[in-house]
Amino acid sequence: MNIVAFVVAFAIFVFGFWLFGLAFSVTSLMAPIFIGGILCVAVAMAIPFHLLRN
Repeated sequence: MNIVAFVVAFAIFVFGFWLFGLAFSVTSLMAPIFIGGILCVAVAMAIPFHLLRN
């Protein structure tokens, strides 16, 4: 379970950084895409803090 949670969290983390970069290359909806990146990174950090604390 720990490996699966790590892989999922890492994938969400990388996707969040991809959204950060995408936000600066699109012409519309920059703010929602950037906020989505922030939320993805926050969720990716919350997964190990809450699911893998033991």
